[in-house]
Amino acid sequence: MKKYPIYLSMAAVLMTGSAQAALNDYAVVLVHGFQADQLKSKPGSAQVATEGAEYWQEFWLARADARIDWPSHERIEGKIATDYLWPKLKELSQKGTCQAGCVFVTHSTGDLVTRYLIDNQANWLLNAGLEPLNIVATYDFAGAGGGSELGDMVVNVAEGGGAWNATLRYALSLWLGEIPDRQNTGVLNDLRVANARQLSALPDSRVPRLRFAGDSSDYLGVTSGFLPGHDDGVVASHSACGASAAGDFSSCSVHVAYNGKLATQSDGVSRFMPYHYPLLMGEDYSHRGLISRRHEGEVTTATAQATLLDGQVIRVNSTDEWYWLNGHYYRYVDGSDSKTISELAYNF
Repeated sequence: MKKYPIYLSMAAVLMTGSAQAALNDYAVVLVHGFQADQLKSKPGSAQVATEGAEYWQEFWLARADARIDWPSHERIEGKIATDYLWPKLKELSQKGTCQAGCVFVTHSTGDLVTRYLIDNQANWLLNAGLEPLNIVATYDFAGAGGGSELGDMVVNVAEGGGAWNATLRYALSLWLGEIPDRQNTGVLNDLRVANARQLSALPDSRVPRLRFAGDSSDYLGVTSGFLPGHDDGVVASHSACGASAAGDFSSCSVHVAYNGKLATQSDGVSRFMPYHYPLLMGEDYSHRGLISRRHEGEVTTATAQATLLDGQVIRVNSTDEWYWLNGHYYRYVDGSDSKTISELAYNF
């Protein structure tokens, strides 16, 4: 959205006595999201690792110290935990990867997988005589920790209990490629909204979950008709923002819209899951676009700063601009006219 503003220099720089953190101060561990093709292909561990690397190759792969790859045809509390999370946790602990602090960067269902991991990793490792991981924060892009209504629909249809029409069939085929049968729904069962919100919903760990949300779609808006409120084509704002309950939300903030407009958002999220903090919102970023190299316009900030578990502070510098054509102020993150959301997050 191109406007012709009169700039009022209102940089939102918050001063604090704490030191400011940068992502490259910590080891970065990637946790990818749902991969629809795996429901049918059921890859072995070697192929899971190959596809896990491919998932992140546009931007984050070259900036990471480790990955946790997992198969979408399995369940989180089943083989994902026993055969993929646990071996990697042991490896990270034994290597001391997180001794100085780790930031987990997640996308989509990786948010839910990581919430389960955070809730259990200390006990698992201590019981094995190993040091728990020092996870200082997560960066959750398009987080599906609150579930996706699309997951509910797919499972219902696969089990033969959901009525559906041509539009729904088309929407789900855009997302999945093809509808799985009832034996091949895997992690989609965990993505059902009620199931997702019950999985490690109140973790003992106080790891801050920093959220990055989009409001565009790669599916021509077709899937959006089946998601409540604003969405990124796959997950609704209640999930991406980290809202404490599912609902019809227009923004991750009650003060600023996805497009940066500073105005009361009566349908904005005001209550969040424990330790969930929305940081950046991009009106033109889609579910996949949030972790790509493609620039999709300026972004705004729902929260100007966040404190990591070790006391370090992440700050977001932004500028408020007044547009004389409509008389409103808009808040844009400095540098977002040329940098992607992922670039901004990496360079805080």
